[in-house]
Amino acid sequence: MNNHIDEETINKIRNNVDIVDVISSYIQLTGAGKNYFGVCPFHDDHKPSMSVSKEKQIYKCFSCGAGGNVFTFVQDYENISFIEAVKLLADKAGIPLAINSKITKKEKYQDYLDMYELANKLYMNNLNTSLGKEAREYLKNRDISPKTIKDFEFGLSLDNKDDLVKLLNKKGFSTDKIEQYGLCSQNTYGSVDLFRQRIIVPLYDLKGNVIGFSGRIYKDNNENKYLNTRQTVLFKKGELLYNYHRAKDIARKKNQIIIVEGYMDVVRLYESDIKNVVATMGTAVTKEQISLIKKMAKEIVLCFDGDGAGEKATLVATDELLKVGIEPKIIRLEDNLDPDEYIRKNGRQKYLQKLEHPLNVMEFKLNYFKKDKNLSSTLDIAKYVNEVIEELNKMDDPILKEITIQKVSEEVGLEKEVIKDQLIALEQNKTINEVVKKEEKKQNKYEKAEQYLLYHMVNNNKVMKQYLKNTIYLPTLKYRELARACKQYFEEYGSINIADLMSYLRDQDTLKTLLEINSLNLKEEYTKEEIDDYFKIIQDYNYKEEIKRLKEELNKTTDLDKKISISNQILQINKKSKGDE
Repeated sequence: MNNHIDEETINKIRNNVDIVDVISSYIQLTGAGKNYFGVCPFHDDHKPSMSVSKEKQIYKCFSCGAGGNVFTFVQDYENISFIEAVKLLADKAGIPLAINSKITKKEKYQDYLDMYELANKLYMNNLNTSLGKEAREYLKNRDISPKTIKDFEFGLSLDNKDDLVKLLNKKGFSTDKIEQYGLCSQNTYGSVDLFRQRIIVPLYDLKGNVIGFSGRIYKDNNENKYLNTRQTVLFKKGELLYNYHRAKDIARKKNQIIIVEGYMDVVRLYESDIKNVVATMGTAVTKEQISLIKKMAKEIVLCFDGDGAGEKATLVATDELLKVGIEPKIIRLEDNLDPDEYIRKNGRQKYLQKLEHPLNVMEFKLNYFKKDKNLSSTLDIAKYVNEVIEELNKMDDPILKEITIQKVSEEVGLEKEVIKDQLIALEQNKTINEVVKKEEKKQNKYEKAEQYLLYHMVNNNKVMKQYLKNTIYLPTLKYRELARACKQYFEEYGSINIADLMSYLRDQDTLKTLLEINSLNLKEEYTKEEIDDYFKIIQDYNYKEEIKRLKEELNKTTDLDKKISISNQILQINKKSKGDE
């Protein structure tokens, strides 16, 4: 439970905002019956899959499984903490929120943020002094305007050994802490600033706090071109997207986000008035980054470097996005250029033309599969066609399949029917495997009874009271944990309100189980016989498990009296299960 805002206040805030109004401010909703429907912002949704209940004050997506109450939606959409979502909605409802002073801190590691803020100010100041003249000239020659330098807070580290360490020491930070947070190194001769004689670009967290730096050389020397902050408690590349805090709102308005690799690519596009752009900072696209990307816009455009490494990174990122139902669009740049180089060489309009006519996934993959193949070679043709068939087998769009088959047939001089026959054979095998997997995952009647009982427990107080009287043991741990939490909530508040229950459950696993249960497509009406049957099925499972345990105990013991006692217990349980008692 929340340690800073009491449940009563949380419930008051939730009751003073309407979930339909709040979600409508983010996505378009259309009323249908007693619910509202909209395109889910948490996956690549092409038809309204999200249902919003005004009566229950909850939402759920029937496609990707996202769901919760108004706090959950705002938290996930804005990518903020639960406390921040509560604060945002409290402001919307006009409810003053008195909270623990600890919450007003930006982060747990306030000293880290203070340290990086001071470092950033030092670097920015250095760039604007006479000592920054050469660095400013370098940026000017790279067509980076003073406004962009200011917007992105570019700075400069001087060629002095420990300017930053001295400044931070004066401000009360220990050298050990400065090293721990990645701003210096220590040796037998003392401490040395990590960044020296480099143009500094600050790297931000999702809220816009500086948590790292990238330093680029601007003079000819033998050092590595780039030097970045190493991974720290806050700076974890795989969980961040460069420029996210600036781009997220623009991307949502345009419903398009461009993904590039490097921060200089972001700067160049921004300089070109293309501001709905973020960078992966050279990492392979991670699950955490995909989670951020899919919340920003429906249209995802990948524009990685034009070289072989960028092409490979595009393929990997495309496959990762496809796994979560997002089909990106793709821009490939000629002459091995990255976006920064391409725009500087060819101009903004040429890049905009690329942006207006991106490749779809299949076009990109066909080009990729043809790479380094000689299509006059029978062996290479066979490899190419087999790779295409594997890809077609993953696709659901019959029209795109037909177009692709026609194109490949003409390309390699192979009859369409040959390609189709191979695809059918592969699809049949896929269908068989899917049926097998479905059978393997088929729910047993006991788990189904647990789920159905829980569904009615969280949606009806009468069923909840019946559960409390029966005190039945649910076999599955996650359902047992949810039942325990519901019991605790009911005993504290006297009734179940599912929207408030979602706020009450601070354990993420239990909340996830509740969302799973609430996503069941069940009628809210029920009969007493149905509920009694669920209890009977679960109790039957408990009897069988107890008999199984006792039989194992019976087989292990050699004591005659104990055998008789255990046999009597088994007999009594059998009588109970048959209703003889």
